[in-house]
Amino acid sequence: MAWLADRMRGHGRIAAGLLLNLLVSICIVFLNKWIYVHHGFPNMSLTLVHFVVTWLGLYVCQKLDVFAPKSLPPSKLVLLALSFCGFVVFTNLSLQNNTVGTYQLAKAMTTPVILVIQSLCYHKTFSAKVQLTLIPITLGVILNSYYDVKFNFLGMVFAALGVLVTSLYQVWVGAKQHELQVNSMQLLYYQAPMSSAMLLVVVPFFEPLLGEGGIFGPWSASALLMVLLSGVIAFMVNLSIYWIIGNTSPVTYNMFGHFKFCITLFGGYVLFKDPLSVNQGLGILCTLFGILAYTHFKLSEQEGSKSKLVQRP
Repeated sequence: MAWLADRMRGHGRIAAGLLLNLLVSICIVFLNKWIYVHHGFPNMSLTLVHFVVTWLGLYVCQKLDVFAPKSLPPSKLVLLALSFCGFVVFTNLSLQNNTVGTYQLAKAMTTPVILVIQSLCYHKTFSAKVQLTLIPITLGVILNSYYDVKFNFLGMVFAALGVLVTSLYQVWVGAKQHELQVNSMQLLYYQAPMSSAMLLVVVPFFEPLLGEGGIFGPWSASALLMVLLSGVIAFMVNLSIYWIIGNTSPVTYNMFGHFKFCITLFGGYVLFKDPLSVNQGLGILCTLFGILAYTHFKLSEQEGSKSKLVQRP
């Protein structure tokens, strides 16, 4: 009975982590979009705030003995820290330049790209059924983008870059945790300040530091409060992403992301009055069909693998 209790506690921790990620991930999208639309806070500066608050949050956690820091070679984390910068910056730029619907639908391409990366770089194989589900997902994203009445070419470039870097980042997070034998907090604790330093060097070349529109400009108290709140929620998002990928897999994280997909789409049209054409609606339904089919086939295959393991003598 002890093993059953341990297993249930393990499932409970994973469920709690997924629920937390669901809430904070939806919240950060709407809050960041609100900051861009109503306050015009610069994108990369907001990302820098996110990184710094994340590092400070982890510093407090390790002082409270939530986790024990582990010495890691910086050379092993350079690519991960760089991809972390690209992951957050490009997805935020996509959110800033696209409607919430197009931003969210473009993120659905992360699952196909992760499968391609795992197939080419890690020699993982996927069934024909799973591969075929990538067709409606991709077709739906293309339809939505093509018929978006607020189509923005620059926004689509940022969305494509965001998908590529996010996919690499999610695969590398899981690989690095196993390679370095560290948990999510230990890895993020060393990687966050490296990403902050990288971004701090780049920000002055793209955004003003002082004056109107600069990170240290004359912002209202409400804008600063929103930015600080966004940083705190970003810390929770980053931590939950690391925890979920480290304790499950990149594919599981993206499968769960489909729940956030639907809720965020609906919220974007309600909160920001984003227009929706009939053809866009068809694109969304096409992508949702592909996502649901993908999830169904993956779960069926996982259950089949477990059954075969149990049946072996």
